[in-house]
Amino acid sequence: MKVATGLAIGSKANAELAAQAVLSAMSKAELDAPACVLLFLSSEFASNPQPAIKAAAKASSCTNIIGCSAIGIYTEEDWVIDSPAAAAMVFSDNIWIKTPSADTTNHALLLTLAAPNAINSSWLNTGVQRLGGVSGDAIGHGAFSVWENAKGITQGYCEMHLDNMQFAVGATHGLRLLTSPRRITTCNQLDLLTIANLPAFNALSSACKKEALIELDDEIPYHQLMVVYASRAAHIERGDYHLASIITGDDSLGSVTLTKPLQAGDWVSWAVRDIDAAQVDLVKTASTLKRQLAAETTNAPPQFALLFSCLGRGPYLYNGIDQDLALIKTLFPDLPLIGFYGNGEIAPIRGKNELLEHSATLGLFGENNESI
Repeated sequence: MKVATGLAIGSKANAELAAQAVLSAMSKAELDAPACVLLFLSSEFASNPQPAIKAAAKASSCTNIIGCSAIGIYTEEDWVIDSPAAAAMVFSDNIWIKTPSADTTNHALLLTLAAPNAINSSWLNTGVQRLGGVSGDAIGHGAFSVWENAKGITQGYCEMHLDNMQFAVGATHGLRLLTSPRRITTCNQLDLLTIANLPAFNALSSACKKEALIELDDEIPYHQLMVVYASRAAHIERGDYHLASIITGDDSLGSVTLTKPLQAGDWVSWAVRDIDAAQVDLVKTASTLKRQLAAETTNAPPQFALLFSCLGRGPYLYNGIDQDLALIKTLFPDLPLIGFYGNGEIAPIRGKNELLEHSATLGLFGENNESI
């Protein structure tokens, strides 16, 4: 199978940027007509993507095109934010199908692209692993579009089973734990009340002061903090956990309000977003996925990668440089890669598809053994 990417950047949202990205990818892959195309467009195209999609279809002689608009897009070549751009990945073989056969469902992966208003738990957890992202800015407003078969779709999300592929997928969170795991003793819906029989707010404040994140009467930087949780302390210690953002804390009640409801008996740790931790965790995650894929493909190298990153990562986390892309290019030289910056990342965590925040989800892909 031949795979390659193309990236085109312009000063205006011209439909020809999509054609340029596709033609560049086709040239690299030495393809006259790809079997399918993954196309991402910058947010300047979001309100009317059809002319660009049509241009991509004409350039590729292919209508098997899926993708979405996003605030920023990238390939292994470069990343683009706040400029009109198109990114394309072309394939010599048709690697996705809309409806899989019954005997492949449990072993399939759903590539999932969604607009912010289309996310819901009913389709997110269908028993099949998903990898993807949410097309949107940091707060999920604005015009965002998703397409399949070279046309926009009204339901706001696209899901395709990746067919005849081996894969390894995972998420990297870039968090530094502030505390060792402690058990929740009482909680009420979204409110954490006590942890290890101590007020949750006091535990959070103490952890922030100990790590010098705040001084005596400073406001707690909730936007930089997360709660990580799992059913066992050992899961947190090895980095196998779920995430919840912190909305606020109440000093008088001693409570901390989260974006997800937890349960008494869960184990939790406070965590902070951290540049060094993000780089270490990404290398660890990518290396683990590489080993997993190699075990399935008789040590054949990955043929392409998909990366979906939070807008709060990338250049916004790394002071103007997308260190995530740089690290992956170092680990996998010349590997075709495509993805976008969004406001939600989708990956399976401990057997359950999660809509993540401030994370990056990575998939490495290779052909089945019998196809190599």
